[in-house]
Formats: sequence, structure tokens, C-alpha cells
Amino acid sequence: MGLLDGRIAIVTGAGDGIGKGIARHFVSEGAQVLVAERNETTGQEVADSLGDSALFCHTDVADKDQVDAMVATAVEHWGTVDILVNNAWGGGRISRVEQKTPELMERGMAIGLYGPLWAMLAAHPVMKEKGYGRIVNMASLNGVNAHMGTLEYNTAKEALRGATRTAAREWAPTGITANIICPAAKSAAFRRVMGEHPELEAAADASNPMGRIGDAEADIAPVAAFLASEGSRYMTGNTLFVDGGSHINGSSWAPDLD
Repeated sequence: MGLLDGRIAIVTGAGDGIGKGIARHFVSEGAQVLVAERNETTGQEVADSLGDSALFCHTDVADKDQVDAMVATAVEHWGTVDILVNNAWGGGRISRVEQKTPELMERGMAIGLYGPLWAMLAAHPVMKEKGYGRIVNMASLNGVNAHMGTLEYNTAKEALRGATRTAAREWAPTGITANIICPAAKSAAFRRVMGEHPELEAAADASNPMGRIGDAEADIAPVAAFLASEGSRYMTGNTLFVDGGSHINGSSWAPDLD
């Protein structure tokens, strides 16, 4: 018996990094997973690797119509949605606050806040009708600790935490829970940033109390599976720091923005 036997899950940004790790782990725990990803190549590859337990759905979460279609696809294929993991992120640029453009800020909010919110709203009627739903939203220590250089990301992720907590409060009587994970993992976004600032990767590992940045599938995905399971039924509106202890005293993040 798997932790998620018989459950239907949607995981956004599942073509790489944390989303891929969660999709793989959910399938290992018995779930059927909709791999929602805007990169058709990586998204299809992940779905194919998971066999009959997964279905790929091309989704740019910044497009509300595509988000609505994503949820509709899961319902059409499996008849329901039990679990929604909002993980997708894309874009952004490391630069000072005064260098941020309206386009960067708007794109960050579209992907980091509005996309997850639209997905929650699309899944809500299905979850409410059956009296069961698990929403797991990925936020970030970047926002909690106000890391330099990532204003659009920090702002969207902290807004998502507020939206998640509000939904958790309002939907608590319906059997729907909504919780947040602030992860520390070597995701696609992490690798991209470190490719631009290679001197920071060793510093990031060294600054972590456990001496390493986590693994998406081994360290982050099991916590997401717990929040997606029956075992978390009395938890809602929480922020879980799955970060090797980085949140305890804050983590050092001071790139040379010049």
C-alpha cells in the first residue's frame, strides 16, 4: 500500500527539478499524476518515464486558459482531482530592486501567484464536492529571508503564502487543506542561477546547517507526499521549511549585483 494509492495529482513544473522529483515520488506512492509543464520535451519525457501512471499536459501557468484546461484534462482523464501541487516557476533575472522592470514583475506575479491561484480555483469545485482535497504550494526562503536580487520571485512567493493561508482558512470546513513548502533543493532554477554565479554554489552548501542543498526527490518530495496524504488531514495553512535548517538563522545570499 502506497501513501497515495488511488489518488489523482496535478504537479505543475513537473518537467524538471522539484516538480519532477515530486511527480516521480507520488507515482512510487501509488498516485496517478498529471505532469503539467510548458516545456513539451521535458514534460513528455517525465510522463513517458512514469508509464501508465502519468499523463503529460502542456501548461504555461501564466495563461489562465491553459491552467483551467490543465485541471479539466485531469478530470476528463481520471474523473477527479485529489491533489494539486503548484510548483512551476520560470523567468526572472538577478538584479537590483531599482533595475526591475514592469515586465519582470508582471511575469513573476503571473507565474508565482496568479497561476497557482487559478489552479486552486479550478480544482476547488471538484475537491469540495468530494469533501477531500490537498493543495501543496511551493514558496521560498528567498521571500521569507528577503534575499537580494530576486524581487519578482520573493514578492510572488510571499503573496502566494498569503493566498494559501487565506484559502486554508476559508476552505477548512470542506475537507480541503492548503499548505506551503519552502524548499532548499538543487532545482532547475537553482542550477540556472548557479550557472550565472558559480562562486555561490559552494557558499550555498557551506551555509546550510546540514552542509548541503537538498535533493528534489529524496528530500523534498516525501514531505510533499505527506501533505498530500490522509495523514496530514488536521494540518492546514502551515509553512514547512524543508531546507536542512537554513531558515533557523537565515542563509547567506549576497551576490555581486554590479
